[in-house]
Amino acid sequence: MIIKLIEAVYGFLWGDLITIPLPGGGGLGLSLLVLLLIPTGIYFTLRTRFLPIRMFPDMIHAMTEKKERDGSAISTFQALVVSTATRVGMGNLVGVVAAISAGGAGAVFWMWLTAIIGSSTAFIEATLAQLYKEKDPLYGGYRGGPAYYIHHYIERKRGGAPRRYSILAVLFALSGLICWCGISQVISNSVASSFQNAFHIPPIYSTLILVVLAAVIVLRKNATVKVLDVLVPIMAACYFIMTVFLILLNLDQIPAVFSRIFSEAFGLRQIAAGGFGAVVMNGVKRGLFSNEAGSGSAPCAAAAANTNHPAAVGLVQALGVFIDTIVICSCTAFIILLVPEEITAGLAGMDLMQAAMNYHVGGFGVVFIAVILWLFSFSTFIGILFYARSNVAYLFGDNWASQTAYKVLALIMLFIGGLAAYTFVWDLGDVGVGLMTVFNLAILFPLSGEALASLRDYENTYKKK
Repeated sequence: MIIKLIEAVYGFLWGDLITIPLPGGGGLGLSLLVLLLIPTGIYFTLRTRFLPIRMFPDMIHAMTEKKERDGSAISTFQALVVSTATRVGMGNLVGVVAAISAGGAGAVFWMWLTAIIGSSTAFIEATLAQLYKEKDPLYGGYRGGPAYYIHHYIERKRGGAPRRYSILAVLFALSGLICWCGISQVISNSVASSFQNAFHIPPIYSTLILVVLAAVIVLRKNATVKVLDVLVPIMAACYFIMTVFLILLNLDQIPAVFSRIFSEAFGLRQIAAGGFGAVVMNGVKRGLFSNEAGSGSAPCAAAAANTNHPAAVGLVQALGVFIDTIVICSCTAFIILLVPEEITAGLAGMDLMQAAMNYHVGGFGVVFIAVILWLFSFSTFIGILFYARSNVAYLFGDNWASQTAYKVLALIMLFIGGLAAYTFVWDLGDVGVGLMTVFNLAILFPLSGEALASLRDYENTYKKK
Protein backbone atom coordinates (compact mmCIF):
# COMPACT_ATOMS: atom_id res chain seq x y z
CA MET A 1 0.00 0.00 0.00
CA ILE A 2 2.75 2.44 1.01
CA ILE A 3 4.87 1.48 -1.99
CA LYS A 4 1.92 2.05 -4.34
CA LEU A 5 1.30 5.47 -2.76
CA ILE A 6 4.96 6.43 -3.17
CA GLU A 7 4.90 5.29 -6.78
CA ALA A 8 1.70 7.26 -7.45
CA VAL A 9 3.12 10.49 -5.99
CA TYR A 10 6.38 9.88 -7.83
CA GLY A 11 4.47 9.54 -11.09
CA PHE A 12 2.62 12.81 -10.43
CA LEU A 13 5.81 14.74 -9.68
CA TRP A 14 8.23 13.15 -12.14
CA GLY A 15 5.96 11.50 -14.69
CA ASP A 16 5.09 13.14 -18.01
CA LEU A 17 2.59 15.89 -17.27
CA ILE A 18 2.59 17.07 -20.86
CA THR A 19 4.19 15.54 -23.94
CA ILE A 20 5.49 17.54 -26.88
CA PRO A 21 5.42 15.45 -30.10
CA LEU A 22 8.77 15.07 -31.85
CA PRO A 23 9.74 13.88 -35.34
CA GLY A 24 10.09 10.12 -35.64
CA GLY A 25 7.09 9.30 -33.48
CA GLY A 26 8.73 10.10 -30.16
CA GLY A 27 7.86 12.84 -27.72
CA LEU A 28 9.42 15.15 -25.14
CA GLY A 29 7.72 14.40 -21.85
CA LEU A 30 7.85 17.22 -19.32
CA SER A 31 7.16 16.51 -15.67
CA LEU A 32 5.73 18.90 -13.11
CA LEU A 33 9.17 19.38 -11.52
CA VAL A 34 10.83 20.21 -14.85
CA LEU A 35 8.05 22.67 -15.64
CA LEU A 36 8.61 24.34 -12.26
CA LEU A 37 12.39 24.27 -11.89
CA ILE A 38 13.62 25.31 -15.31
CA PRO A 39 11.38 28.42 -15.66
CA THR A 40 12.11 29.34 -12.02
CA GLY A 41 15.84 29.14 -12.59
CA ILE A 42 15.60 31.22 -15.76
CA TYR A 43 13.41 33.79 -14.00
CA PHE A 44 15.76 34.24 -11.05
CA THR A 45 18.80 34.28 -13.32
CA LEU A 46 17.24 37.20 -15.19
CA ARG A 47 16.07 38.96 -12.01
CA THR A 48 19.56 38.72 -10.46
CA ARG A 49 21.08 39.90 -13.76
CA PHE A 50 22.94 36.65 -14.42
CA LEU A 51 24.32 36.39 -10.90
CA PRO A 52 26.15 33.04 -11.42
CA ILE A 53 28.38 34.69 -14.04
CA ARG A 54 28.36 38.35 -13.05
CA MET A 55 29.11 37.82 -9.37
CA PHE A 56 31.37 34.77 -9.42
CA PRO A 57 34.31 36.74 -7.89
CA ASP A 58 31.94 37.95 -5.15
CA MET A 59 31.02 34.34 -4.39
CA ILE A 60 34.68 33.54 -3.75
CA HIS A 61 35.09 36.66 -1.60
CA ALA A 62 31.94 35.91 0.43
CA MET A 63 33.19 32.39 1.16
CA THR A 64 36.29 33.80 2.88
CA GLU A 65 34.59 36.56 4.89
CA LYS A 66 35.63 36.97 8.52
CA LYS A 67 32.95 37.22 11.20
CA GLU A 68 33.29 37.11 14.97
CA ARG A 69 31.85 33.86 16.34
CA ASP A 70 28.43 34.14 17.98
CA GLY A 71 28.19 31.34 20.52
CA SER A 72 27.60 28.03 18.71
CA ALA A 73 26.80 29.69 15.38
CA ILE A 74 28.67 28.40 12.37
CA SER A 75 30.55 30.52 9.84
CA THR A 76 29.54 31.12 6.24
CA PHE A 77 32.26 28.72 5.14
CA GLN A 78 31.06 26.05 7.57
CA ALA A 79 27.53 26.42 6.21
CA LEU A 80 29.01 25.76 2.76
CA VAL A 81 30.81 22.70 4.13
CA VAL A 82 27.57 21.29 5.56
CA SER A 83 25.63 21.83 2.33
CA THR A 84 28.59 20.53 0.32
CA ALA A 85 28.55 17.37 2.44
CA THR A 86 25.20 16.50 0.89
CA ARG A 87 25.85 18.04 -2.54
CA VAL A 88 29.36 16.62 -3.02
CA GLY A 89 28.20 13.24 -1.84
CA MET A 90 25.68 10.75 -3.09
CA GLY A 91 24.54 12.92 -5.97
CA ASN A 92 28.06 13.20 -7.39
CA LEU A 93 28.55 9.46 -7.63
CA VAL A 94 25.25 7.59 -7.45
CA GLY A 95 23.23 10.47 -8.94
CA VAL A 96 25.49 11.05 -11.93
CA VAL A 97 25.79 7.33 -12.61
CA ALA A 98 21.99 7.00 -12.45
CA ALA A 99 21.56 9.92 -14.88
CA ILE A 100 23.99 8.46 -17.44
CA SER A 101 22.61 4.93 -16.98
CA ALA A 102 19.04 6.03 -17.72
CA GLY A 103 19.56 9.05 -19.98
CA GLY A 104 22.92 8.53 -21.66
CA ALA A 105 25.72 11.07 -22.06
CA GLY A 106 23.27 13.81 -23.04
CA ALA A 107 21.86 13.85 -19.52
CA VAL A 108 25.11 15.48 -18.37
CA PHE A 109 24.34 18.62 -20.40
CA TRP A 110 20.95 18.96 -18.72
CA MET A 111 22.61 18.52 -15.32
CA TRP A 112 24.91 21.43 -16.23
CA LEU A 113 22.02 23.59 -17.35
CA THR A 114 20.06 22.81 -14.19
CA ALA A 115 23.08 23.84 -12.11
CA ILE A 116 23.81 27.10 -13.94
CA ILE A 117 20.30 28.46 -13.69
CA GLY A 118 19.82 26.73 -10.34
CA SER A 119 22.62 28.82 -8.81
CA SER A 120 20.33 31.86 -8.91
CA THR A 121 17.53 29.91 -7.24
CA ALA A 122 19.99 28.71 -4.58
CA PHE A 123 20.95 32.33 -3.91
CA ILE A 124 17.31 33.39 -3.40
CA GLU A 125 16.39 30.58 -1.00
CA ALA A 126 19.62 30.80 1.03
CA THR A 127 19.31 34.58 1.43
CA LEU A 128 15.70 34.19 2.58
CA ALA A 129 16.81 31.56 5.10
CA GLN A 130 19.22 34.14 6.54
CA LEU A 131 16.61 36.87 6.61
CA TYR A 132 14.19 34.68 8.58
CA LYS A 133 16.56 32.70 10.80
CA GLU A 134 15.91 32.24 14.51
CA LYS A 135 17.97 31.51 17.60
CA ASP A 136 18.32 27.78 18.29
CA PRO A 137 17.75 27.14 22.01
CA LEU A 138 18.81 23.48 21.83
CA TYR A 139 21.97 23.41 19.73
CA GLY A 140 22.92 27.06 20.08
CA GLY A 141 23.54 29.45 17.20
CA TYR A 142 20.79 29.79 14.61
CA ARG A 143 18.28 27.68 12.71
CA GLY A 144 15.83 28.21 9.88
CA GLY A 145 15.03 27.26 6.33
CA PRO A 146 11.93 27.12 4.14
CA ALA A 147 9.61 25.92 6.92
CA TYR A 148 10.40 29.15 8.77
CA TYR A 149 10.19 31.67 5.95
CA ILE A 150 7.05 29.95 4.64
CA HIS A 151 5.52 30.21 8.13
CA HIS A 152 6.36 33.90 8.52
CA TYR A 153 5.02 34.70 5.06
CA ILE A 154 1.70 32.94 5.73
CA GLU A 155 1.50 34.56 9.16
CA ARG A 156 2.02 37.99 7.62
CA LYS A 157 -0.58 37.36 4.91
CA ARG A 158 -3.11 36.35 7.58
CA GLY A 159 -2.81 39.68 9.38
CA GLY A 160 0.28 39.10 11.48
CA ALA A 161 -1.38 37.18 14.30
CA PRO A 162 1.01 34.60 15.79
CA ARG A 163 0.38 31.03 14.67
CA ARG A 164 1.87 27.79 15.93
CA TYR A 165 1.77 26.12 12.52
CA SER A 166 1.26 26.94 8.88
CA ILE A 167 -0.07 24.07 6.76
CA LEU A 168 2.32 24.75 3.88
CA ALA A 169 5.29 24.95 6.25
CA VAL A 170 4.23 21.70 7.93
CA LEU A 171 3.98 19.99 4.55
CA PHE A 172 7.46 21.20 3.61
CA ALA A 173 8.95 20.02 6.91
CA LEU A 174 7.31 16.59 6.61
CA SER A 175 8.46 16.26 2.99
CA GLY A 176 12.02 17.00 4.06
CA LEU A 177 11.97 14.34 6.75
CA ILE A 178 10.54 11.81 4.25
CA CYS A 179 13.18 12.76 1.67
CA TRP A 180 16.07 12.33 4.09
CA CYS A 181 14.79 8.94 5.25
CA GLY A 182 14.71 7.87 1.59
CA ILE A 183 18.22 9.18 1.01
CA SER A 184 19.40 7.26 4.10
CA GLN A 185 18.34 4.02 2.43
CA VAL A 186 19.98 4.96 -0.88
CA ILE A 187 23.21 5.70 1.02
CA SER A 188 23.53 2.34 2.73
CA ASN A 189 22.26 0.45 -0.31
CA SER A 190 24.99 1.95 -2.49
CA VAL A 191 27.72 1.48 0.11
CA ALA A 192 26.80 -2.18 0.70
CA SER A 193 26.77 -2.84 -3.05
CA SER A 194 30.16 -1.19 -3.70
CA PHE A 195 31.86 -2.91 -0.75
CA GLN A 196 30.51 -6.26 -1.85
CA ASN A 197 31.94 -5.67 -5.35
CA ALA A 198 35.30 -4.37 -4.12
CA PHE A 199 35.99 -6.50 -1.04
CA HIS A 200 33.35 -9.27 -1.18
CA ILE A 201 32.12 -8.07 2.21
CA PRO A 202 28.55 -9.21 2.98
CA PRO A 203 26.15 -6.22 3.18
CA ILE A 204 25.32 -6.87 6.83
CA TYR A 205 28.89 -6.07 7.96
CA SER A 206 29.46 -2.92 5.89
CA THR A 207 26.00 -1.67 6.87
CA LEU A 208 26.56 -2.29 10.59
CA ILE A 209 29.86 -0.41 10.56
CA LEU A 210 28.27 2.52 8.70
CA VAL A 211 25.33 2.67 11.12
CA VAL A 212 27.44 2.42 14.27
CA LEU A 213 29.89 5.13 13.19
CA ALA A 214 27.03 7.37 12.07
CA ALA A 215 25.26 6.87 15.41
CA VAL A 216 28.40 7.86 17.35
CA ILE A 217 28.47 11.18 15.48
CA VAL A 218 24.82 12.16 15.06
CA LEU A 219 23.69 11.24 18.58
CA ARG A 220 26.17 13.70 20.08
CA LYS A 221 25.09 17.31 20.45
CA ASN A 222 27.54 19.28 18.32
CA ALA A 223 29.84 16.75 16.66
CA THR A 224 28.29 17.15 13.20
CA VAL A 225 29.96 20.34 11.99
CA LYS A 226 33.31 19.44 13.56
CA VAL A 227 33.42 16.12 11.71
CA LEU A 228 32.33 17.64 8.41
CA ASP A 229 34.92 20.44 8.71
CA VAL A 230 37.62 17.77 8.49
CA LEU A 231 35.96 15.10 6.35
CA VAL A 232 34.46 17.10 3.49
CA PRO A 233 37.57 19.01 2.29
CA ILE A 234 39.72 15.85 2.47
CA MET A 235 37.33 13.55 0.61
CA ALA A 236 36.44 16.15 -2.02
CA ALA A 237 40.12 16.93 -2.64
CA CYS A 238 41.05 13.24 -2.93
CA TYR A 239 38.27 12.55 -5.40
CA PHE A 240 38.93 15.70 -7.41
CA ILE A 241 42.69 15.01 -7.66
CA MET A 242 42.15 11.40 -8.72
CA THR A 243 39.57 12.23 -11.39
CA VAL A 244 41.53 15.19 -12.77
CA PHE A 245 44.60 12.94 -13.00
CA LEU A 246 42.63 10.38 -15.03
CA ILE A 247 41.16 13.10 -17.24
CA LEU A 248 44.64 14.49 -17.96
CA LEU A 249 45.84 11.01 -18.90
CA ASN A 250 43.04 10.90 -21.48
CA LEU A 251 43.17 14.56 -22.49
CA ASP A 252 43.14 13.76 -26.20
CA GLN A 253 39.72 12.10 -25.82
CA ILE A 254 38.04 15.02 -24.02
CA PRO A 255 36.85 16.74 -27.25
CA ALA A 256 35.12 13.48 -28.23
CA VAL A 257 33.46 13.30 -24.81
CA PHE A 258 32.12 16.84 -25.14
CA SER A 259 30.94 16.03 -28.66
CA ARG A 260 29.08 12.99 -27.38
CA ILE A 261 27.47 14.94 -24.53
CA PHE A 262 26.17 17.69 -26.80
CA SER A 263 25.18 15.41 -29.66
CA GLU A 264 23.16 13.16 -27.36
CA ALA A 265 21.68 16.14 -25.51
CA PHE A 266 20.09 17.37 -28.74
CA GLY A 267 20.75 14.36 -30.98
CA LEU A 268 18.45 13.31 -33.78
CA ARG A 269 19.07 9.69 -32.86
CA GLN A 270 17.59 10.19 -29.39
CA ILE A 271 14.65 12.15 -30.81
CA ALA A 272 13.93 9.55 -33.47
CA ALA A 273 14.13 6.73 -30.96
CA GLY A 274 11.75 8.51 -28.60
CA GLY A 275 14.49 8.74 -25.98
CA PHE A 276 15.00 12.50 -25.93
CA GLY A 277 12.57 12.92 -23.05
CA ALA A 278 14.54 10.40 -20.98
CA VAL A 279 17.75 12.32 -21.64
CA VAL A 280 16.25 15.60 -20.43
CA MET A 281 14.30 14.13 -17.54
CA ASN A 282 17.14 12.13 -16.07
CA GLY A 283 19.57 15.02 -16.39
CA VAL A 284 17.24 17.45 -14.65
CA LYS A 285 16.07 14.95 -12.04
CA ARG A 286 19.52 13.81 -11.00
CA GLY A 287 20.79 17.40 -11.34
CA LEU A 288 18.25 18.49 -8.74
CA PHE A 289 19.08 15.53 -6.51
CA SER A 290 22.75 16.48 -6.72
CA ASN A 291 22.78 20.28 -6.41
CA GLU A 292 19.50 20.64 -4.44
CA ALA A 293 18.84 24.11 -5.90
CA GLY A 294 15.20 25.01 -5.33
CA SER A 295 14.48 22.01 -3.14
CA GLY A 296 14.91 23.90 0.13
CA SER A 297 17.51 21.54 1.65
CA ALA A 298 20.60 23.74 1.63
CA PRO A 299 18.80 26.76 3.19
CA CYS A 300 18.55 24.70 6.40
CA ALA A 301 22.35 24.97 6.60
CA ALA A 302 22.48 28.53 5.23
CA ALA A 303 20.21 29.76 8.04
CA ALA A 304 22.67 28.51 10.67
CA ALA A 305 25.50 30.78 9.46
CA ASN A 306 26.62 33.88 11.33
CA THR A 307 27.40 36.42 8.62
CA ASN A 308 28.07 40.09 7.94
CA HIS A 309 25.29 40.22 5.34
CA PRO A 310 22.45 37.82 4.42
CA ALA A 311 23.27 38.01 0.70
CA ALA A 312 26.81 36.80 1.40
CA VAL A 313 25.41 33.42 2.49
CA GLY A 314 23.26 33.35 -0.64
CA LEU A 315 26.33 33.92 -2.81
CA VAL A 316 28.26 31.15 -1.07
CA GLN A 317 25.40 28.68 -1.53
CA ALA A 318 25.23 29.64 -5.21
CA LEU A 319 28.93 28.81 -5.40
CA GLY A 320 28.18 25.46 -3.79
CA VAL A 321 25.93 24.54 -6.72
CA PHE A 322 28.75 25.39 -9.13
CA ILE A 323 31.28 23.31 -7.17
CA ASP A 324 28.91 20.38 -7.01
CA THR A 325 27.70 20.04 -10.58
CA ILE A 326 30.02 21.95 -12.89
CA VAL A 327 33.16 20.65 -11.18
CA ILE A 328 32.64 17.40 -9.23
CA CYS A 329 29.71 15.91 -11.16
CA SER A 330 31.52 16.63 -14.43
CA CYS A 331 34.56 14.73 -13.15
CA THR A 332 32.40 11.68 -12.47
CA ALA A 333 30.72 11.94 -15.86
CA PHE A 334 34.04 12.21 -17.71
CA ILE A 335 35.46 9.18 -15.91
CA ILE A 336 32.49 7.11 -17.16
CA LEU A 337 32.33 8.57 -20.66
CA LEU A 338 36.06 8.09 -21.29
CA VAL A 339 35.50 4.34 -21.16
CA PRO A 340 34.68 2.55 -24.47
CA GLU A 341 30.92 1.98 -24.69
CA GLU A 342 31.30 -1.76 -25.25
CA ILE A 343 32.85 -2.11 -21.77
CA THR A 344 30.01 -0.34 -19.96
CA ALA A 345 27.16 -1.60 -22.15
CA GLY A 346 24.34 -3.02 -20.06
CA LEU A 347 25.82 -1.82 -16.76
CA ALA A 348 24.05 0.55 -14.38
CA GLY A 349 24.46 1.97 -10.89
CA MET A 350 27.69 1.42 -8.99
CA ASP A 351 28.56 -1.53 -11.23
CA LEU A 352 28.95 1.01 -14.05
CA MET A 353 31.11 3.35 -11.97
CA GLN A 354 33.35 0.60 -10.67
CA ALA A 355 33.74 -0.91 -14.14
CA ALA A 356 34.85 2.51 -15.39
CA MET A 357 37.43 2.89 -12.63
CA ASN A 358 38.63 -0.67 -13.18
CA TYR A 359 39.22 0.24 -16.84
CA HIS A 360 41.27 3.30 -15.88
CA VAL A 361 43.40 2.04 -12.98
CA GLY A 362 42.58 -1.64 -12.51
CA GLY A 363 41.58 -3.17 -9.19
CA PHE A 364 42.75 -0.09 -7.27
CA GLY A 365 40.00 1.91 -8.98
CA VAL A 366 37.29 -0.41 -7.67
CA VAL A 367 38.69 -0.11 -4.15
CA PHE A 368 39.11 3.66 -4.45
CA ILE A 369 35.47 4.16 -5.49
CA ALA A 370 34.23 1.91 -2.69
CA VAL A 371 36.17 3.90 -0.08
CA ILE A 372 35.31 7.31 -1.55
CA LEU A 373 31.64 6.33 -1.80
CA TRP A 374 31.73 5.31 1.85
CA LEU A 375 33.15 8.72 2.82
CA PHE A 376 30.70 10.59 0.58
CA SER A 377 27.80 8.57 1.96
CA PHE A 378 28.89 9.09 5.54
CA SER A 379 29.16 12.85 5.08
CA THR A 380 25.81 12.96 3.25
CA PHE A 381 24.06 11.20 6.11
CA ILE A 382 25.57 13.53 8.71
CA GLY A 383 24.68 16.54 6.56
CA ILE A 384 21.03 15.59 6.06
CA LEU A 385 20.57 15.13 9.79
CA PHE A 386 21.93 18.64 10.28
CA TYR A 387 19.23 19.79 7.83
CA ALA A 388 16.61 17.83 9.75
CA ARG A 389 17.22 19.71 13.00
CA SER A 390 15.21 22.78 12.02
CA ASN A 391 12.34 20.80 10.46
CA VAL A 392 12.01 18.55 13.52
CA ALA A 393 12.03 21.62 15.78
CA TYR A 394 9.34 23.31 13.70
CA LEU A 395 7.06 20.27 13.80
CA PHE A 396 7.62 19.02 17.35
CA GLY A 397 9.05 21.94 19.29
CA ASP A 398 12.37 22.41 21.04
CA ASN A 399 13.03 19.14 22.83
CA TRP A 400 15.74 16.51 22.71
CA ALA A 401 13.23 13.65 22.56
CA SER A 402 11.95 14.51 19.08
CA GLN A 403 15.43 15.34 17.79
CA THR A 404 16.77 12.00 19.00
CA ALA A 405 13.72 10.07 17.77
CA TYR A 406 14.22 11.28 14.20
CA LYS A 407 17.93 10.47 14.31
CA VAL A 408 17.12 6.94 15.48
CA LEU A 409 14.52 6.60 12.68
CA ALA A 410 17.10 7.72 10.11
CA LEU A 411 19.63 5.24 11.50
CA ILE A 412 17.04 2.44 11.21
CA MET A 413 16.41 3.44 7.57
CA LEU A 414 20.16 3.47 7.01
CA PHE A 415 20.33 -0.10 8.33
CA ILE A 416 17.34 -1.37 6.33
CA GLY A 417 18.58 0.15 3.08
CA GLY A 418 21.89 -1.71 3.33
CA LEU A 419 20.29 -5.12 3.68
CA ALA A 420 17.65 -5.07 0.96
CA ALA A 421 17.83 -3.68 -2.56
CA TYR A 422 14.47 -1.98 -2.43
CA THR A 423 13.62 -0.67 -5.87
CA PHE A 424 11.59 2.20 -4.46
CA VAL A 425 14.32 3.85 -2.34
CA TRP A 426 15.22 6.23 -5.17
CA ASP A 427 11.49 6.93 -5.62
CA LEU A 428 11.11 7.74 -1.92
CA GLY A 429 13.99 10.22 -2.05
CA ASP A 430 12.67 11.71 -5.30
CA VAL A 431 9.16 12.03 -3.86
CA GLY A 432 10.47 13.82 -0.79
CA VAL A 433 12.71 16.22 -2.71
CA GLY A 434 9.95 16.77 -5.29
CA LEU A 435 7.36 17.72 -2.68
CA MET A 436 9.88 19.97 -0.91
CA THR A 437 10.55 21.73 -4.19
CA VAL A 438 6.85 22.32 -4.93
CA PHE A 439 6.16 23.81 -1.48
CA ASN A 440 9.39 25.83 -1.47
CA LEU A 441 8.94 27.34 -4.93
CA ALA A 442 5.37 28.35 -4.06
CA ILE A 443 6.80 30.87 -1.57
CA LEU A 444 10.06 31.78 -3.29
CA PHE A 445 8.28 33.89 -5.89
CA PRO A 446 6.30 36.16 -3.51
CA LEU A 447 9.27 36.47 -1.13
CA SER A 448 11.99 36.83 -3.77
CA GLY A 449 11.74 40.63 -3.71
CA GLU A 450 13.27 40.62 -0.22
CA ALA A 451 16.22 38.51 -1.37
CA LEU A 452 16.73 40.75 -4.40
CA ALA A 453 16.63 43.83 -2.16
CA SER A 454 19.29 42.21 0.02
CA LEU A 455 21.41 41.60 -3.10
CA ARG A 456 21.14 45.26 -4.12
CA ASP A 457 22.10 46.36 -0.62
CA TYR A 458 25.08 43.97 -0.66
CA GLU A 459 26.27 45.36 -3.99
CA ASN A 460 25.81 48.96 -2.87
CA THR A 461 27.65 48.28 0.39
CA TYR A 462 30.58 46.23 -0.82
CA LYS A 463 31.12 47.62 -4.32
CA LYS A 464 31.81 51.04 -2.77
CA LYS A 465 34.56 49.70 -0.55
